[in-house]
Amino acid sequence: MKYRFSVLDIFRGLFASFVVLFHMAFFTNTPLINNPIVENSDVFVDFFFVLSGFVITYRYQLMSTADELGTFMKKRFFRIYPLHFVMLFVTLFIELAKGYMSHYIQVNQLNNPNNNLLTFFTSLFLVNSIKFPTISDVSWNIPSWSISAEVVSYLVFGLVMLGMARLRLQQYKSIIYLFTALLALGILASMTGSFQTNYSFDYGFLRGMIGFFTGAFCYMLFSKTVSTLSHANPILFTCAEVVIVGAIFVSIYWGEVLKYYGFVYEIIFLLAIYIFSFEKGKVSSLLNSSALLHRIGTYSYSIYLTHAVLLSIFNIVFIRILKFSPEDYSYLFILNFILIYYCAQWTYKNIELKFKDGFYSFKTAKSNL
Repeated sequence: MKYRFSVLDIFRGLFASFVVLFHMAFFTNTPLINNPIVENSDVFVDFFFVLSGFVITYRYQLMSTADELGTFMKKRFFRIYPLHFVMLFVTLFIELAKGYMSHYIQVNQLNNPNNNLLTFFTSLFLVNSIKFPTISDVSWNIPSWSISAEVVSYLVFGLVMLGMARLRLQQYKSIIYLFTALLALGILASMTGSFQTNYSFDYGFLRGMIGFFTGAFCYMLFSKTVSTLSHANPILFTCAEVVIVGAIFVSIYWGEVLKYYGFVYEIIFLLAIYIFSFEKGKVSSLLNSSALLHRIGTYSYSIYLTHAVLLSIFNIVFIRILKFSPEDYSYLFILNFILIYYCAQWTYKNIELKFKDGFYSFKTAKSNL
């Protein structure tokens, strides 16, 4: 059967919005934004990794040849790289414009040492989730480190799939996916001395692999139980949905403690994705009934990748130029998010979809030669 997993897309959009608020909190001074839920929302990036592993495993569970791996990587490249490329050069333009703007307004970090030639090229080639000498922080379009971690996970996933096919180990997929996630966690723990996982520019690729292969394992659980549990009483799913949503936000609230045991979030997000993949409870029904939430889910990648630049521009205009105070974000955050939403809508339609269609057009033209 083919599944849409529309509720999981909605959660991707909602949690991308929380990441927007997380980065907005650096500019604000209002309890609506500056609270433990928002200030620990960076861990929602791990939800993206787990969900990515779940969906990719569902779509490419039969990949077994080098040609199929090549096609898979091309598809993923055209899906994620064009918008990343555009936003990288938008960020470059902003950096170059800072010098001119500094004559008229106060510019924070006029010369950001993290935005240098080396980090530009690590971002350009999407290896900015891997530790390089002299690099000590995220740079350029900050969220792009996680896109790098995704690409590494795609490649490792493809190689694992090929290895299983050649060694005829497909019947052990669940075990191999789980082992790969635990191996990445073990490597990270041995290199850092803790089970903390919220790394970005240094060990972000390992963080991505932990989440991605947790998601792959989650899909295997789903595929093996969906035919049985799809007939379960919807009331049970409603109870499970309410409990897991509560668990997510309680764990986020206590993030300052739980982040030291980052694998806790992998488990919670695995359970959330597993439960909501059935779309059987009242919470799923409520979320599915909202057209706006569906659109936010559809635009989630654009929301995520454009928001850091738009937050900076918004802050410059309203705080530096128009002299609003950080306390005014108690209502300005609505205007800021609307700006991000409509910009994401435009980039989704004019960049994401066009380049995605471009790949299929290229493939069709090539096959007709």
